[in-house]
Amino acid sequence: MLDKVVIANRGEIALRVLRACREMGIKTVAVHSTADNNLKHVLLADETVCIGPPPSAESYLDMPAIISAAEVTDAVAIHPGYGFLSENADFAERCESSGFVFIGPPASAIRLMGDKVSAIRAMKQAGVPCVPGSDGPLGEDAEENLRLARDIGYPVIIKASGGGGGRGMRVVHSEASLTNAITLTKAEARSAFGNDTVYMEKFLEKPRHVEFQVIADGQGNAVHLGERDCSMQRRHQKVVEEAPAPGITEEQRTKIGERCVDACLDLDYRSAGTFEFLYQDGEFYFIEMNTRLQVEHPVTEMITGIDIVREQLSIAAGEKLSFTQSDVRIQGHAIECRINAEDARTFMPSPGLISLAHAPGGPGIRYDSHIYTGYRVPPYYDSMIGKLIAHGHNREAAFARMRNALSEIVVEGIQTNVALHQEIFQHSAFQQGGTDIHYLEKRLGLV
Repeated sequence: MLDKVVIANRGEIALRVLRACREMGIKTVAVHSTADNNLKHVLLADETVCIGPPPSAESYLDMPAIISAAEVTDAVAIHPGYGFLSENADFAERCESSGFVFIGPPASAIRLMGDKVSAIRAMKQAGVPCVPGSDGPLGEDAEENLRLARDIGYPVIIKASGGGGGRGMRVVHSEASLTNAITLTKAEARSAFGNDTVYMEKFLEKPRHVEFQVIADGQGNAVHLGERDCSMQRRHQKVVEEAPAPGITEEQRTKIGERCVDACLDLDYRSAGTFEFLYQDGEFYFIEMNTRLQVEHPVTEMITGIDIVREQLSIAAGEKLSFTQSDVRIQGHAIECRINAEDARTFMPSPGLISLAHAPGGPGIRYDSHIYTGYRVPPYYDSMIGKLIAHGHNREAAFARMRNALSEIVVEGIQTNVALHQEIFQHSAFQQGGTDIHYLEKRLGLV
């Protein structure tokens, strides 16, 4: 087993990784910026190393600083969590070349799946269903691009190959605006990602966002843990996630899950990962793979009883998966609300001192959060301060428990989006299940 692990992240995910390490008897090193001296996992870690000032580029994105922290503390592995350097193939390579285990997939898999054009090609080869599109980057021939769009059928969407987080995308409804949209998207992609490669796909107008959790050990074993519905979004950022996805049949789950497993084996994939799909009219369309631990992994843990972070650590230590596909049993329903330090109406961030914090409880409730009374939320990072998860024997029971938990949670001194979640759970369309990815923004009058 790994002797000592550097946790190269912050907030609730850093605390989540620390807890898994402590359960397994693994020593921990918390690296942190000067703004994060009082983070809970920093206070609990066996060792701490300050790696720079508050700006992420000078701390949590500083590869040499993180690797140096591993060297001076005699750590053997580095867990990147999610965000920051978790899907940076160069960082994975630098960890390995410096003699440390990168707790994640091989750099080759990160690099392949990080480029959406190459990812789609790999998925098609593995038999994973994909959105009809250009099957490669768009060239400079305007007539050829127009022909492609006609063959695909309008509306189409132009996407940056290296994009993410809702950036580098532009929907086109007619031929008249296609060429200009391609030019603008290429310019935006060059500026944001340093790569102006773009491709074209059919734009699905009312899709859901359904994703499959996978784990592979790089030794010929891979499994899927079912699917999650992450359609409740604002500006391409997930707000509420649930598992299993409403309306997805066992036959669909098995079919798509097996395709994802086959893709993992083709890629010689290792660690946890997520295949993301758009789902419309009973069909799945692959959009991207996240080669890391997901924010919403707890809902899958709650319905399967499998500790995904523990499996990551074991696999990184060279062990095989501790279970097979036949061992995976989906029981009940789980739902997660992302709790953010922001105004529930304007979505403006709300950093500051938390004067009082109280965690909700009760059967089936899990609260992953790093905050506490007296903690000061810094203004430099993502506004998420916690994840509230409810599990019940069915969807209705999980909803009832979540409503109770939302009424119990206390965070004073700053603003949070708890009121937004309470409102969402009153929506009849959400209660029924199957809302598309545009539902929340339309409901809030943002589109």
